[in-house]
This record gives sequence, C-alpha cells and structure tokens, in this order.
Amino acid sequence: MFKTFRKALEVAEIRKRMLFTFLMLVLVRVGCQIPTPGINPEVVSSWLASQNSSAFNFFNTITGSSFSTMSIFALSISPYITSSIIVQLLTIAIPKLEELSKEGEEGRKVINNITRYGTVVLALIQSISMAIGFGSSYLTNYTWYNVIIVGIVMTAGSAFLMWIGERITDRGVGNGISVILLINILSSLPQDFMTMYNTFIRDKNVVVGILIALLILVLIFALVVFVVYLQDGERRIPVQYAQRMSGRRLVGGQASNIPVKVNTAGVIPVIFASSLLSLPGIIAAFAGVNTTNPTSVGGHIIKGLSQGSWCNPEEPIYTLGLLLYIGLLIFFAYFYTSITFNPMEISNNMKKNGGFIPGIRPGKPTSEYIEKILNYIIFIGAIGLLIVAVIPIVLTGITGVGSSLCFFGTSLIIIVGLVI
Repeated sequence: MFKTFRKALEVAEIRKRMLFTFLMLVLVRVGCQIPTPGINPEVVSSWLASQNSSAFNFFNTITGSSFSTMSIFALSISPYITSSIIVQLLTIAIPKLEELSKEGEEGRKVINNITRYGTVVLALIQSISMAIGFGSSYLTNYTWYNVIIVGIVMTAGSAFLMWIGERITDRGVGNGISVILLINILSSLPQDFMTMYNTFIRDKNVVVGILIALLILVLIFALVVFVVYLQDGERRIPVQYAQRMSGRRLVGGQASNIPVKVNTAGVIPVIFASSLLSLPGIIAAFAGVNTTNPTSVGGHIIKGLSQGSWCNPEEPIYTLGLLLYIGLLIFFAYFYTSITFNPMEISNNMKKNGGFIPGIRPGKPTSEYIEKILNYIIFIGAIGLLIVAVIPIVLTGITGVGSSLCFFGTSLIIIVGLVI
C-alpha cells in the first residue's frame, strides 16, 4: 500500500490534486473555529453538554464539533446530505425527475442544481429555526436583526462547504462531500481517545490499565473488521446473456452477475431511525420540558425514546425504547432499499438485452427471484447494522460513554464506508 502511495506521489497531477484537497480541508477546519456573530458559544456548548440526546451528539460529530461551538460551519454539509436524500426520494416518486435522472449528463446537471437550491433552502430554514429556538438565552442580543444575521451566516457557511466539496470533486481527489464529512468525523478522534482514557484507564494501576487498553483496542479492531465485511460484502446473482445477431456479428453469450450489497441501504436506516426517535426529545429540549427527571407521562415517554436512557441498570424500564429502535431500523432498511432497488426494472432490462438467470424464467419469475434474494440480504444487513449500532448504546447505558465516539456505531459505519 505504501509503495503504491509513493508511486502515486511521483505523478505531478496526483500531487497537485492531493495538495489542493489538503488546502481545502485546512480551510474547512479553520472555518469550524470561527464563531457565528451574535451567538454566545459558551452558553450553547454548556446547554449541549447537558442534553442526553443522541441526535445532538451525532450531529455535533458529523459537523466536526462546530455545532457545539456555533461556528460559521455549524450546519456543516448536513443540509446538502438531507437535500440529496430528498431529491433521490422524489426522483422515484415524480416521473419528470425520474426522466431527468435517465437523460445522462444534462439530466444529472439539472438534478444537481435542484439539490444545490434545496441545500440553501434547508440551511436557511434550519439556521433561522435554531436562532429563534435559542432565543434570548443564547443570542447576545435577541432581535429580528440578529436572527436574520445568524441565519444568513450559517446558510452561507453551509453553501460555502458545498462549494468546497464540489471543488474537491473537480480539482482534488474526488468525492468532495464525502471527504469533508470524513475529516469532520475524524477531527474528534483525539478527544474521543482522551475520553476513553479518562473513563476507563486513568487512576488504574499499570497492569489493569494496559489490559483495559488492549481490550478496547481489540474491540475497536473487531468492530472495524466487522463493518468492513458488512459494507463490502455482496451476493452475486449469476446472469447469462444469450447469443444474438447484431448486423453481421454474433454477440452475447457472456456470463455476468448482479451484485447485491449486504448492507444495501448503507447508514440511512440508522440515521432515519435515530432521527425519528430523537425528534420528540429535541422539540421538548427547545420547549424547556424536563426529560432528565420527568414527572409527567409524556416526559417519561420522551425519555424512553432517548438512546441515552437505554440499557441503564438503574432505570431498565426505559430500555423498552430500544425495541422500537430495532423495529424502525429494520423497517427503514427494507423501505429505503425498496425505493432505490427495483427488481422489476432489473428484470425488464435483462430481458431487453437477452439476459436471464440460469434456471429462472425471464419476466415476473426473475423479478420475484431477485426480490426473494433481496429480502434475505436486507435482513442480514439490518442485523449487521443493529450489532454495530447497539454496542455504543449498551456502553453508554452502562458506562456513560460511547454514543458520541467516532469509532463506534453510526460514525464508524460512515468512516469505513467513506474510506472504502
């Protein structure tokens, strides 16, 4: 690997692209340290630390901790990711957008422009809502002017990050948005290791400390290997193409396959399930409802929906929310795959090109066969996601750390997927 990397650096074009990417990432990290005018970052940071919502912790992780410091990049590229997902879903639901997505380069340009406009709109809505929600407690001067300033600055920061991502894609190493997301998550790695050290190793004698450190490293290594297999594993459905005449030539007769990823939906089910369960808690937090020591039925329900309350030996009743989380994760794994992977369309395309699955008749039997395999694969992938996602939840409930660590759970799935 290092030999290949060294050879790559000998190529001037590659060196230029890597240097450009590095400079853009430095710019990203510098922007994450510039506070948004009109907001008291210390108050926001203290408020965030008092919340046990996993949604806040995860959002702060993917923004490179800029959300907790309320920097100009506080929203990071989350509006772009949300806009991309929405446009992708609308492409399935709206025939006009579906036609555009199939028109090649020109259609993709239109889809990309829609995604960009959606990013700006979502960023503006989120930033204005945050400014209003923070109110007089977090703004240095709660006026309509300050609310607008905060909204414009955060929206501009998110749009600027989107622009940097596209420049990295064009002039850097490629996949600019993914690279920014990756560097944001990895930026919290030193602090995460310090948290693990202070929690499990500090104040222990040398032998016990070494044993605990080795156990943690083995657990992290095992999780990384497991996620690599989960992200890279696939089931290949064999396809045979019949020979046919094209002009004066005989074409076809080749063997191929349809690769079906084990984790067909990626990290989307975990994000959707976590976001849906965290929404009531986020609303309650902004409304000033006490969910730490609830006194009402609604407060207990909201606390039960929070991942920070699960697997706590002192309050086992709230772990019932984990069952709902598991059900939602499996549901979204099937739901998202169903709208992005169409067995009937694949079957029709195979039939048009003279392809068939050995032993399966073309047409509806082929689509039913693919759907049967797909349902089986989705379930395996969902179970794999559950294993990775539940481990930090259990650690959080027992030890109080784990939910926000970048080498556990959702963050680890994103890191491995992006690196691969």
